[in-house]
Amino acid sequence: MNLAIASCRDLPDWEKDDLPFFSELDALDINYQILPWDTDCDWSQFDACLLRTTWDYQERIDEFMQWIDRVSRQTQLLNPKPIIEWNSHKRYLRELEQAGIAITPSEWLIRGQTYDVAALMGKHGWQRGFLKPLIGANARECLRFSLSSEEELSAAQQHVDRLCTKEDLVLQPYLANVETFGETSGIFFNGKYSHGTRKVPVKGDFRVQDDYGASDFVYHLSEAEQELAEKAIQHVTAQVGAPLYARVDFLHHKDGAAFVNELELIEPSLFFRHGGKESCKMFAQALVNAIKHTHQS
Repeated sequence: MNLAIASCRDLPDWEKDDLPFFSELDALDINYQILPWDTDCDWSQFDACLLRTTWDYQERIDEFMQWIDRVSRQTQLLNPKPIIEWNSHKRYLRELEQAGIAITPSEWLIRGQTYDVAALMGKHGWQRGFLKPLIGANARECLRFSLSSEEELSAAQQHVDRLCTKEDLVLQPYLANVETFGETSGIFFNGKYSHGTRKVPVKGDFRVQDDYGASDFVYHLSEAEQELAEKAIQHVTAQVGAPLYARVDFLHHKDGAAFVNELELIEPSLFFRHGGKESCKMFAQALVNAIKHTHQS
């Protein structure tokens, strides 16, 4: 079995989380090559291409989606192209909401239109707000603000005025619990729960990514979180196919209610350091089975 693992050219030196998974591939005698997704390569030489750390795609979304189309015609892409396309724009969150899956309350701000941020906040009675693009990752162009600060409200309005000329946004209430409890995540392989993690930002920040100094810990999803995650995965499976891997991220209201914040199906960190060897085995076996099934059919 010959496997391509798609990454990016400037992968941070601190990114080591996939190493135990690679060790499991070695144990299964799977030949693999880690390549930047934008390399000049004949992808048909591989039995499959596994998307992993393609962490610059959001800044080059058109080029990336063209590559997704091209490589999916040359070899088996995992996750497959329809799932990547569905997950590449956060409009999927609205779809999950319409399917009865709890997400953070949201106002959808569509590119090319104008919006009054203060009026939208007042409509819902929100005192603190959060803005983020519907194509993005790693907290790109995310902004928190408070109605009680004229300066912050003005910055939020300018943020919307600038970005809505070129992209879609979402406005949500700011769930301050992220600063202390953090964001939780469940990792699933072939729809089966493997392990969880809890990511906590540095004091006073909301960004839960390693890039900003956040910490992460072993975490076990609550029954409510696991039920939400399974419903979300069942929904995407019914719409565009079953994902080989999925990470479901949650934010929490101060009363403890959980909301799906993201359904990560393209290039999520899978936190094998919290799942241990069993999670690596689970993913590697699911990967092998998916490739064998395709080649046998």
